[in-house]
Amino acid sequence: MRRTASARPFPAGSARLAQARSARRGSSGGAGSAAAMNAENQGCSERLVTAAYVRQGAQGRRAHELRLRALLEQGKCPEDGWDESTIELFLHELAIMDSNNFLGNCGVGEREGRVASGLVARRHYRLIHGIGRSGDISAVQPKAAGSSLLNKLTNSVVLDVIKLAGVRTVTSCFVVPMATGMSLTLCFLTLRHKRPKAKYIIWPRIDQKSCFKSMITAGFEPVVIENVLEGDELRTDLEAVEAKIKALGAENILCVHSTTSCFAPRVPDRLEELSVICANYDIPHIVNNAYGVQSSKCMHLIQQGARVGRIDAFVQSLDKNFMVPVGGAIIAGFNESFIQEISKMYPGRASASPSLDVLITLLSLGTSGYKKLLKERKEMFSYLSSELKKLAHNHNERLLDTPHNPISLAMSLKTLDETNDAAVTQLGSMLFTRQVSGARVVPCGSVQTVNNYTFKGFMSHTNDYPCAYLNAASAIGIKKQDVDVFLKRLDKCLKTFRKEAKQENCKNEISDANAATEQLED
Repeated sequence: MRRTASARPFPAGSARLAQARSARRGSSGGAGSAAAMNAENQGCSERLVTAAYVRQGAQGRRAHELRLRALLEQGKCPEDGWDESTIELFLHELAIMDSNNFLGNCGVGEREGRVASGLVARRHYRLIHGIGRSGDISAVQPKAAGSSLLNKLTNSVVLDVIKLAGVRTVTSCFVVPMATGMSLTLCFLTLRHKRPKAKYIIWPRIDQKSCFKSMITAGFEPVVIENVLEGDELRTDLEAVEAKIKALGAENILCVHSTTSCFAPRVPDRLEELSVICANYDIPHIVNNAYGVQSSKCMHLIQQGARVGRIDAFVQSLDKNFMVPVGGAIIAGFNESFIQEISKMYPGRASASPSLDVLITLLSLGTSGYKKLLKERKEMFSYLSSELKKLAHNHNERLLDTPHNPISLAMSLKTLDETNDAAVTQLGSMLFTRQVSGARVVPCGSVQTVNNYTFKGFMSHTNDYPCAYLNAASAIGIKKQDVDVFLKRLDKCLKTFRKEAKQENCKNEISDANAATEQLED
């Protein structure tokens, strides 16, 4: 259900709005270039410039201010994206609400928002104080009303977009200035206080180091549940999960740590079934939704899991889902008090950069712009799938059948692997040197140790996948040109290998023939 202006979309919104209006009147801050044209200033201006022109200019400014007012009152992402001048006006008005930008401010504390470089100050729009206070990343700072308002608005707008993306019943979220791995760690540390006896985390295997290390860093022992092979897909072994819960005892398990977005042939975990298991055994459930916001299927899995069972929190990356710089994540959930507990677990203040980046991005795009990106991504997935399937057939390979993975695809490299043991990894190097980034080649039998735990078949999400393969993903922002250039370069690399293999076979045949001739002569 859409929020209305009277529904108090985020805490203390009306108070922050009052402070913003006060700042524009000049009662607590400087007038600056972003100061509003109030009635007195307008009257003074009319003595210098023709009144009709001034009033027309004031009406033009009023259009910008109406957008700001709608954002402050509703706390939702606008349907249509804002132009850059409106966004900059808004950010400047937020900045002059922070004490470091007061014209007459005298700071004698240890942290007064002083910045040595003007370039750095401009990079952050002079919003220097960051977000939160020492005891809570979501708390309001008395000396930084503008930065605090930025934080509240960002969380509210992001919550609106998560609902738009498919998790309609989510109740709370906050942006944290850490990537996905450390954000998962924060969730685990919060659960520690609720389950002091727990020492294990049930984790269906996903060969990605940061999510594994997030459990180790929090001080828990991951219990790795190997996936089961169904056709080409690697899927959650539900029987093994439940058996391990019974063997260890539910009270000794901190949570189940599941995954949505992942590299094929691994597919998203069976979230609905896992959520039911967690509800039945009263075990918390944390979902790694790293780049799942961009996928309606991943978001549907989370929504359904929460509907039929238990999901305590789900964590997603900012850069992977919203096309902003690396360094932020969103922690969201269906119980507002638990999400607040997680935010209070964060020690100290935090950088406002991730919040600022995602707010600017979403205001620029609007919901219509973001939905367009989601639609284009889905179309490019279908295009990449069909074209990669054709290319695979041309090289006696095949596109692995992974219908449950909505983002990542995998193409077998069986012929290449049989020709030369080192050819698979060499293909990855060739693609990289030809400026193809993001493609992953996965050889058979790779072994890697992570925090004293040895993974066989590392990167393939299982001990012994039947063949080597190459991954490619259709992620948000991808364009048809990206797909076409990738396919062209991949095709060229595979033809090079085929040519070299033929030459090697010819050499071997000549060598064998010469050896046979020598034997006959002897």
